[in-house]
Amino acid sequence: MDNEFGPIELPIDGVLDLHMFDPSEAKELVTHYLEECRARGILEVRIIHGKGTGAMRETVHALLASLPFVQSYRLAGEDAGGWGATLASLDPLNP
Repeated sequence: MDNEFGPIELPIDGVLDLHMFDPSEAKELVTHYLEECRARGILEVRIIHGKGTGAMRETVHALLASLPFVQSYRLAGEDAGGWGATLASLDPLNP
């Protein structure tokens, strides 16, 4: 992702925090992030979308439902962000 200062480097560690991104960037960002997680063998991912109005959560959930390599997703438990975060399980890449 780029911003006015250039590319933003994100750690690929299985946790994606969308707070610093515009909702219009979410679809592309989440898709690329999940693809990179799969490439690194990270198959359990937490996406932090915040609680707010729920618009970002709805966008993330609609995207996850459309991606063929997403096995399942659910809201996180209270210990992992509650309804401000979503946990997704990904299919591994085929060798």
